[in-house]
Amino acid sequence: MLELVADYVAGETIESLVARHPYSYRKIRTALIDAGVTLRPQRIQLPPTPPGLVNAYLDGRTIRQLAATYGMSYGQTRNILLAEGVELRRRRRS
Repeated sequence: MLELVADYVAGETIESLVARHPYSYRKIRTALIDAGVTLRPQRIQLPPTPPGLVNAYLDGRTIRQLAATYGMSYGQTRNILLAEGVELRRRRRS
């Protein structure tokens, strides 16, 4: 189990440890906690950025419009824009 701790502290994820070792996610997570390791927050997996999404936002489309156009939720669309480095506009009040 020391190898698991060393690998996790070095930057591996619990998911990558599960893929390489014959232990379940729960067993590895429990072992890390028992060893006193502070767990990192899970990374949110984002889908690939649809072509034209960033440019459409920069051209004035709203996040809600883009979400509807690309079939994604508002939050997912917003997170993709942020991950792409877009500076979001302030919300307009009607």
